[in-house]
Amino acid sequence: MSMKTFLAAGVLGLALSTAAHSPAPAEVLRVMRGQAADALHVPMNRAVVVESDVPFAELSIANPGIADISTLSDRSIYVLGKAPGRTTLTLLSADGRLISNVDVQVTPDIAEFKERLKQILPGEPIEVRTANDGIVLSGTVSSTAKMDRALDLASRYAPDRVSNLMVVGGTQQVMLKVRFAEMQRSVAKSLDASMGFRTSGTDGGGSIGSGVLADGSKLSTYLNGGSITSTNEAAGRMGLGFNVGALEFAVLLEALESKGMVRTLAEPNLTALSGQEAKFLAGGEYPIPVPDNDGITIEYKPFGVELNFTPVVVDGDIINLTINAAVSSIDSTTAIEANGLTVNAFRRRETSTTVEMRDGESFAIAGLLQDDFRDLKDQVPWLGDVPILGALFRSSEYQRSQSELVIIVTPHLVTPVRGEALALPTDRVRIPTEKELFLYGDVAGAPKGAAGEVARQDFSSSYGYVME
Repeated sequence: MSMKTFLAAGVLGLALSTAAHSPAPAEVLRVMRGQAADALHVPMNRAVVVESDVPFAELSIANPGIADISTLSDRSIYVLGKAPGRTTLTLLSADGRLISNVDVQVTPDIAEFKERLKQILPGEPIEVRTANDGIVLSGTVSSTAKMDRALDLASRYAPDRVSNLMVVGGTQQVMLKVRFAEMQRSVAKSLDASMGFRTSGTDGGGSIGSGVLADGSKLSTYLNGGSITSTNEAAGRMGLGFNVGALEFAVLLEALESKGMVRTLAEPNLTALSGQEAKFLAGGEYPIPVPDNDGITIEYKPFGVELNFTPVVVDGDIINLTINAAVSSIDSTTAIEANGLTVNAFRRRETSTTVEMRDGESFAIAGLLQDDFRDLKDQVPWLGDVPILGALFRSSEYQRSQSELVIIVTPHLVTPVRGEALALPTDRVRIPTEKELFLYGDVAGAPKGAAGEVARQDFSSSYGYVME
């Protein structure tokens, strides 16, 4: 056996051994009548056999760094992919004539990746292609979570070289309904007792009192039948005055009881595309003077109902929500003065959280129960501790306030509808004619026609979107 025959047999054995251990059968490209039928696609680190119907004497590869070649016979060539890229394989006959130029394209081996993708995400129509040394994914997937899984798997085969052309099917618009509900209750009671007496005579006089009647001038005014002022002008008042000889007595009882309740409710609705942030503000901006080097500038602070949220449709009807909600108002009971300007404080209730729920489900994302109690007693030392009669030398005050706040969020998957099917609050009102206003006293006319039918819809219906 000649050395050439021995080398050819060795190369043939190596090729057969490599093909036997390959996960997929080797591709074969046939060059018929001197022309290649198609470009030669070679996966990286795998081999493809090229067969020619015309015997060749010489062959060459333009870039040996992309692909390596070896001869199996005078009609068969073994092409091994080494690096992603594109090169040319040239075949020459024994007389030096050109048989064919074969375009060789070496691409990353994605056969295993396709198999793993079908195992992990069965039923998802994801198309896998190669671009230079990267992977391109395209198609329509059923959810964002499955798209993330496909991208994570592709990054293990081509790190930092994955192009995502996939789109998510289904409804991807989320309407968030937020309900702010706050109740405030307050109770205040106070009982003030004042007592005083005075003496008058030719040899001298004097006065003693407690509470409001501790002021001698007020005691004199009260005993002389005049009116006096106190700190509880809105309180119920009962007074008694009498005299025993030159000694005059006065007793004044003031009682106050107040109850109050405040109900605050806001229901902002906001719609956004999955993965996009949406903002909502219903209120205003309050000017605040800020001193600087040039004097005083005005900065505006927003107040009212604020809502910022970012929805992400994870899988099917499962929605991930990142929410920042707040309700603020101007607090006129607290203020500061600066350079002759009065600036009020703000009352603000805010929450920021991330939750996950299904379409139509609700979460109470925030709650606050606050109970404030205050008890105050003022009295004349020792005299106020005397049983029963000590009440005349004692003033008592009782205050209690309770507040409860709840914030509930409800997401819905929505789709747009035709504008004719929607109603606006303004559709229910029509400007009256002069006849309707002056003769019949109508301040709003009823809309007619199709607009009237739409206007008579229930105001609590779905405005702008249809919930699935």
